[in-house]
Amino acid sequence: MTSLKKLALGAALLASVSGPALAQDDSTINIVFTHHSSASNTFWQAVQKGFEDGCAKVQAQCQMIFTQTEGSVQEQLANMEAALAQNPDALITSIVDNTAFDDVIQRARDAGITVIASNVDDLEGAAGNARQAFIGQGFIPAGRTLAEAQAANFPADGPIKVLVGVSAPGQNWSEQRAQGVIEGLEAWAAANPDREFSYERLDSGTDLATVGDRVGAYLAANPDTTAYFDTGFWHAAVARVLADRGTPPGQVLLGGFDLVPQVLDEMKTGYVQVQIDQQPYMQGFMPVMEVYLNETVGLAPADIDTGQGVVTPDMVDAIMERSTQGGR
Repeated sequence: MTSLKKLALGAALLASVSGPALAQDDSTINIVFTHHSSASNTFWQAVQKGFEDGCAKVQAQCQMIFTQTEGSVQEQLANMEAALAQNPDALITSIVDNTAFDDVIQRARDAGITVIASNVDDLEGAAGNARQAFIGQGFIPAGRTLAEAQAANFPADGPIKVLVGVSAPGQNWSEQRAQGVIEGLEAWAAANPDREFSYERLDSGTDLATVGDRVGAYLAANPDTTAYFDTGFWHAAVARVLADRGTPPGQVLLGGFDLVPQVLDEMKTGYVQVQIDQQPYMQGFMPVMEVYLNETVGLAPADIDTGQGVVTPDMVDAIMERSTQGGR
């Protein structure tokens, strides 16, 4: 295939980050990674590091393309269309919507382009989208794991009142994590029938300031809230709100997903008790390895579950060291 040129949709549409410039020949593998997040999302920095490291190892020409607006399905779709027009060897992408990307991914497959879903998959998996494999977390099991781990910190007596923040209503990753959290909480309630239990869902947002405002307002109106679960990492802002109000750590339990610096800092202060890791470096690195094996020796891409590791404050120092190296 011809060399992949930088995609140019303009700064108003996307921000792109390219891997190291490499001398190319006819054997160079060209890979584009499109996804639903903006360059300011700290989680995706570790994905990007894994992607670039993988590309360097196999000497591929690679480009990761961010959206300008966090979570914008339309911007991601436009980026995918632009990538497809350049006829790359492989497309790696997150599938946050069950229908929006079906056509473009099918056209990519019809053109012989390898397509791997990373980070987020169609709710029906291979039955719902023509992508060849998914590399990422099982969101519902991860949500259940978070609920079970945090439930161990519930007070020994009294009513339990929980708020579940759905960061991006309608997007697969957020809805599935919320579903898993609720399933885990309901299992706890069933196992503790003598305890009063209730929960509510809230459209919490994907911006630290927004989440701090929305959840902070809820907690002010509902001071008896036991715990807040976020489907991303934005509960770090809730920790700051609680600290600013003089609420002691642990009075409102906080837990969520992804080991971004803001959350690790709040775990050290005691405001965040449990966090679930999905190993973002793997989500960038392993798709490249699977593209390489598919393109060079014909090994078909395969699903990889990047995990649902439970992280607690005693583990933070070691993780922060790795985080400074870009791997977490």
